[in-house]
Amino acid sequence: MTISKNDHDQIGEIMATADLAEALASDRFKQFLDHVPVAIAVSELHPSESITYANLEFERLTGLALTAVVGKNWKLLPGVATADGDNTKLATAVATSDDYIGAFTIAGDAGPIEVDAWSNSIEDESGSAMFRLVALASRRTARDMDSQQQQLRDKDALLMELQHRVKNNLQIITALVRMEARSLPDGDTSERFDRLAGRIGALALLYKSLSGEEMAETVDLGAYLGQVASALMQAHGTEGIRLALQLDSWPVSINIAMPAGLVVNELITNALKHAFIGRTGGTISLTSTVDASGCCVIVADDGIGLLPGMTWPTPGRLGAVIARSLQDNAKAKLQVTSTPGDGLRVAIFFARTDAPA
Repeated sequence: MTISKNDHDQIGEIMATADLAEALASDRFKQFLDHVPVAIAVSELHPSESITYANLEFERLTGLALTAVVGKNWKLLPGVATADGDNTKLATAVATSDDYIGAFTIAGDAGPIEVDAWSNSIEDESGSAMFRLVALASRRTARDMDSQQQQLRDKDALLMELQHRVKNNLQIITALVRMEARSLPDGDTSERFDRLAGRIGALALLYKSLSGEEMAETVDLGAYLGQVASALMQAHGTEGIRLALQLDSWPVSINIAMPAGLVVNELITNALKHAFIGRTGGTISLTSTVDASGCCVIVADDGIGLLPGMTWPTPGRLGAVIARSLQDNAKAKLQVTSTPGDGLRVAIFFARTDAPA
């Protein structure tokens, strides 16, 4: 693989320097050369050719200390032509050729390094050659690329393992919290433990969605919300309460899925615990419909509705914080409708332009 266009542009800029002696006398120009990803060395041609300057990348690529280079000629430069059957030495090529002179292999302590090489003589105003500028740029070999790809695969595997462990730990924490809640007498403390378990469980389901055989960058919102609702019914559902689902597929980022799942968890938990008090049963519905404008998620029940003076979410409670997170992170719009004796309906709308996957 050849070097990038940016490297070519930098080499061209350096080789086009009009007054190299004046430029190299500038500390600012030397600092610039020390930070470019191209090895640069300069020799004066008179009275006899000797190297007067080399940058840090030149030392790295060639393995030659700067103190050992300055004052010497190009004979000490290591490297031979990379092409099969070509035994041209880099030291010979830079002293006898102009412009791009080919690919060369330099033996290094960490293994061979392949470089592209340039050599250019710089003339004064009268046309007399005064300096030679040599530039070397390392090539990324197929072996290097294979190594980098393997490193990426290793990192992906580690990330998948981390996600798997997080998912398992969340499931364990959920189970422990639910066990603790069951050991407490009925009341506000027990309900808070149940709510905490539900929130942790929703996060566990999200990590499960993200940690399949191929790590996904998006989550199917409809499928994920359906899993959250089904898990709540399994944990808290009672005889006579029915769950109705209508879910379209819609891939979204974790920044949208996480608060959406937590809000749906809050609403269904509320409905299971409070919506049907004094009734023999009822229906909780969860719909997630997608059209050209975006996605609309609706959680509704046909229960008793909010009591007079109550609102959802309740200010100062965690549910309000989660709802605010949904509005801020996913730019969702919430509409809450409650009719005494006829249930609660919360609609959450995600515009396509505001909530990309």
